[in-house]
Amino acid sequence: MNSRASVFPPGKAVIFNGPGKPFEFIETELPPINKGEVLVKTLYTTICGSDIHTFSGRRQEPPNVVLGHEIVGEILWIDPAHPAIDQRGTPLVPGDRITWSIFAVPANVQAPRADIPQKSEQLFKYGHTLATCNDVFNGGLAEYCILRANTALLKIATEIPLKVAATISCAHATVAGALRVAGMIENRSVIVFGAGLLGLSCLAMCREAGALSITLIDTDASRLQWGKKFGADKTSIFNSAAAAIPLLWPEADLVFDMTGQPDAMKAGIDSLALGGTAIWIGAAYPAKPVPVDAQKIVRKILTIKGLHNYNYQDFEYATTFIEHNYLKYPFEELVEKEFELHQTEEAFKYASEYKPVRVGIKIN
Repeated sequence: MNSRASVFPPGKAVIFNGPGKPFEFIETELPPINKGEVLVKTLYTTICGSDIHTFSGRRQEPPNVVLGHEIVGEILWIDPAHPAIDQRGTPLVPGDRITWSIFAVPANVQAPRADIPQKSEQLFKYGHTLATCNDVFNGGLAEYCILRANTALLKIATEIPLKVAATISCAHATVAGALRVAGMIENRSVIVFGAGLLGLSCLAMCREAGALSITLIDTDASRLQWGKKFGADKTSIFNSAAAAIPLLWPEADLVFDMTGQPDAMKAGIDSLALGGTAIWIGAAYPAKPVPVDAQKIVRKILTIKGLHNYNYQDFEYATTFIEHNYLKYPFEELVEKEFELHQTEEAFKYASEYKPVRVGIKIN
């Protein structure tokens, strides 16, 4: 262990103690930095949809946790055992702005497959781990974050707005993974269900990948107004009538579901052209079963693929995508309301009630 952390002042953190309970605001000393770890000053955290599900009780997390996993920060200290280079081989020094993977695989654990390290045993996940006296700074709603050894880090330019940079390590990286498992995008027709950050990011990535046509579908007409700004050729409202007659929009080669809603997922399957593929990434919490017509799957030679989180390749792709396109698409505008750390309770209530694309929390 390294006592270097003792030169930094105590830090504030916000503890989530369970649905319906008030957040707890604490201030505590930094623990010693372990071998290979990196101490980061947290700059900005955005509230992901999964954080809202945890807040409301729809998703189960341990009580006494520092939420927040869409994070960007500045390096304060790098333990000498860390290689001090990022995932792309760029040297790292204190003062660099970085983003990092949502997970870290312990050094003695082998991934079940090279392309799915996010499903390794004993996986550590930022913003999802019990906060203890020696391990408080492990989520985004705190002034510090201590990065475990074997966390994938990427240095990013300070020109990228914090609001945008924070969302790379969850929303954009997950969408990058969805495009990877989808396969060829160029000259293929695409439907995206869900006009949240995942869906809008998917529009832009598919547009940049050369999709032939892109349709955005959502139940909320106000969300659909973002569609054209992020590359959609067409938008369509989804309701009970649309669920009964899904071909109110053209069939597509690829359908991405970002909603996790069984009716939308069924409509997506019904919307696939011959030989088409559905990619499901929104169903990350319990819901009703999806009523799938097996004969349709067989006769139309359809494929269904799922993805949870992302791998290192996806993380790099997403970061590069944002670096090249953060000025082309209005990602910064999607953080529709901003709060400070001491306003965390207010921020979650606002996000739950008004359902903006994202709420941001400025830490420092």
